[in-house]
Amino acid sequence: MPLLIDASQRWATEIGRLSAEAVVREYEAAAKDIEALGVELVEHVKQCEAMARDALKVTDELKETANRYRDEAKRVFLQIESCSKMTSEVRKICLELRDKIAVPGTTDKTKAKKARAAV
Repeated sequence: MPLLIDASQRWATEIGRLSAEAVVREYEAAAKDIEALGVELVEHVKQCEAMARDALKVTDELKETANRYRDEAKRVFLQIESCSKMTSEVRKICLELRDKIAVPGTTDKTKAKKARAAV
């Protein structure tokens, strides 16, 4: 009987060893998958950092564009204001000329004002 027990133990030990090796292989495969996941995660982090840098650059460009629009608005405002002043001056001169033409030879300003008011 001792031979039978010895053979059984050797057989049991061999099965245990093979099972342990299979388990270790599975754990190692899982560990490699986890490491690969870590590498992939680092790659995604780098992409996110690049996107964040690009977004900051775009934000700076948008601020510059907004400032250009503000400057353009100021320029247009000043141009409209200048044209408005010029139009007002031209209107005033035209009224004065009309008054001089409507009442020729008169230097009395009250008559000219009355003539303007009548129109």
